[in-house]
Amino acid sequence: QVQLVESGGGLVQAGGSLRLSCAASGRTFSRYAMGWFRQAPGKEREFVAAINWSGGSIYYADFVKGRFTISRDNAKNTVYLQMNSLKPEDTAVYYCASPIRPSLVVTPKEYDYWGQGTQVTVSS
Repeated sequence: QVQLVESGGGLVQAGGSLRLSCAASGRTFSRYAMGWFRQAPGKEREFVAAINWSGGSIYYADFVKGRFTISRDNAKNTVYLQMNSLKPEDTAVYYCASPIRPSLVVTPKEYDYWGQGTQVTVSS
């Protein structure tokens, strides 16, 4: 059984920064890509960023390019999402996820394990 635990969310003013962490257990973390998604009230869950097993390949959603950075520490079984220049429209619950297969993928249906989510609220 895979467990994913996010932390680091909170309330921040527009232009501020937050760093999300996701600690993983129960799967060979270093062999799998990892992803971050978010879901705002009344909206579907959407892709934010994903990173392959080594950190050598990364995908970002267009709306976070240049502002967010995904990274991982395989020794700590942890994936991070550094979020800078936050905007009110970034307000959402942020989830980390582990894919069904080890490869780097970007759609929610290709992920089978999800964390409980961490709330990020950006005030204007």
